[in-house]
Parts: sequence; C-alpha cells; structure tokens
Amino acid sequence: MVDSISDETVRRVLKKTSSPGRSLNTHTPAALYEVFPPEEVRRLTRKPEFHSTPKRGSWLNMVEIEFSVLSRQRLNRRLPDIEMVQREVEAWARKRNEAQATVEWRFTSAAARDWLKRLYRQ
Repeated sequence: MVDSISDETVRRVLKKTSSPGRSLNTHTPAALYEVFPPEEVRRLTRKPEFHSTPKRGSWLNMVEIEFSVLSRQRLNRRLPDIEMVQREVEAWARKRNEAQATVEWRFTSAAARDWLKRLYRQ
C-alpha cells in the first residue's frame, strides 16, 4: 500500500480516470483499491467521471474497423483531390447509415483469455 500520495499522483490518476477505459479492470472505481488505500479511493472518486466502453469490444476498436471498411470500400484507389475524397467519404457514410451497418465483434472473452493467457497470473 501507499503511505502518502503526492498532488501530482492525484492529478495523474484523475486525468487517467476521466478518460474512457479500455481495460476490463478499469471500468469502475473499485480498480483504484488495487493501488490506493480505502480512504484515498473515497477521496479520489469524489471528482472523476468513469466512462465505460461498449459491452462488446472497445469503441476505439470499432472506429478502427469502420475506418478499415471505408478505406477498402471507397479509398482503395488514387483520388485526384481532397474534394473527391470528401465526396467519397460522404457517399460511403450515407450508404452505410441507410443500411444501418454495424460492427460485428467476433473476439470473444474466451478467445481473449486464450490469446492473452501469458499475461494472466499463474
């Protein structure tokens, strides 16, 4: 446990906890108990806002998947100018929205555990 915590450490924790979490163990204030004493956790959790990621996969991964789809479907060739790029992206977005396309997240918790088993405590 930590005996004393500097203001700089508190600022870093607050900054980190006010951004979207990507790791399963950072989605709740309870994760702070792994690092700080209970009194400090209570003090720290009065200020930050915790933002959870979607149930299935990270929002950042989903954005990356969408950009991959865009680049394969519309930006897979040389375009003459930025206006053409803009028209292609707008047309792609309009078509994708009309089709109500979604990201199909295929990486399951079981697959993640198998793939990341070397990181788990033995």
